[in-house]
Parts: sequence; structure tokens; C-alpha cells
Amino acid sequence: MIPVSQDCHQSIIQLKDISFSYREQQVIKDLNFAVKERDFVGIVGSNGAGKTTLLRMIVGLLPAAQGSIELFGQPIRKFRDWERIGYVPQKNAFNPLFPATVREVIMSGLYNRKNMFRRVSRQQQQKCDDALEVMRIQDIADKRIGQLSGGQQQRVFLARALINRPDLLILDEPTIGIDAETQASFFELITHMHAHHNMTFLMVTHDMDMVKDYLGASPVQQNGKIQFFVRHSHEIEDCAEQDLQHTLV
Repeated sequence: MIPVSQDCHQSIIQLKDISFSYREQQVIKDLNFAVKERDFVGIVGSNGAGKTTLLRMIVGLLPAAQGSIELFGQPIRKFRDWERIGYVPQKNAFNPLFPATVREVIMSGLYNRKNMFRRVSRQQQQKCDDALEVMRIQDIADKRIGQLSGGQQQRVFLARALINRPDLLILDEPTIGIDAETQASFFELITHMHAHHNMTFLMVTHDMDMVKDYLGASPVQQNGKIQFFVRHSHEIEDCAEQDLQHTLV
């Protein structure tokens, strides 16, 4: 984060006096934190520290016990532009018997209330092909989601979150169960997207090597057992390319 006097970037997430308790155990207390446009925020902490709870509050799946949350300058209760946010939870509560193929699941990341019933365009198909190739799952595009391993499913949901190029990408332990090669490619992808594309990232991770290499060795803030590491992108030249594949060249 940068001082307010120098900050000309839009507020993406504003957390004010946030508290949350499970039963009588308080996991988050009086948290004040701002995520600005093009920040990359790494959230680190021990199990039970409240990291996933915090993400679930930000995407509207849990109400804060106290305090307020704003998304893109709007109170969360009034926010409606959810297509601007991509979210990959740690464990997808996806019914393995749901009759959808990998391609159909990824394509669903392009739908919202405005275009749900429109015919799929060639450009949308290309976006899907792009996401499939980047996550190295083009060979299983026509398989049912329930036939896949946990690691394969996670790559599908990562592709689904990326396909619409969201303004904000929220990731909860995104590489759990994924092989080392795909992990490395994924981190290469998101760090490039952060540096050269107008995207903001909020990621829970235990990968301290990645945190220190990209976000720095010291957290900018701590709340209880949760630490926040932040890097802001001030790249002057952004990429003209809008596909995902160019990030891995």
C-alpha cells in the first residue's frame, strides 16, 4: 500500500473495523485494510487464523459481525457487478455428479445475468481455448468434471476464474493438489498479469518462497495471526495482448 497523499489508484476493497467470531472464539478483530487498484496482496497465517473467513466475507458469502466492507467504492450490500470479481475457493463445493464438461464449466465464467442466454460467440470460444491451454487441460476439455482428480478440478476452476479477465482475482490456496510444473506456470501467469495488466490480486497462500520473492520479506500489516504482504504494480508499459498464452512465452 502507498500513502494516501500519493495514491491516485481506485479503492478495490475497503475493510473498516471488521470483526468476526466462531462461536465465542474471535478470529478477526478490528481489521482496517485497503486494497488498491493493481495491488497484489498475499495473506499468510496459520490454520484457523481466519484467512478463508476473511475471503468469504469479501465475496459476500459470510456477513461481518462488525464493521463494513466496500467493493469498488460501493457498500457490499449494494454491490452488483460480481462479474468483475473472480473467486477460487480452497475447496470447491461442486457436485461431482453435475452433468457438465470441463469446457462448459470454464465457459460458465463468462456468463452473468446480462448475457446468460446469448449465443456463445467465436471470441468467447477462443477465450475458453486460451484458458484451457494455459492451465494445460485442453486434453480433458470434453470430460465430465466429476471424472477428474482433485488437482485437475482445481485447474479447471482456476481457468474458469481467469477466462473473463476479472478486475479482481481472489484466490484461496489456489495451487493445492497441483503438480509443481503447473504451479510454476500459474505463478508466472498471475505475476505477469499483475505487472502488465490492470488486475488486482488477493491470495491466501502457504508458499512463503513465492511471497518473499514477489511480495517482499516483511508484511505491511498484521491482524492477530494474519499477515498481509503487498506489492503494487506501477508498470508504465502494459501489454497490448489480451490472451493468456502470451504470459507463458
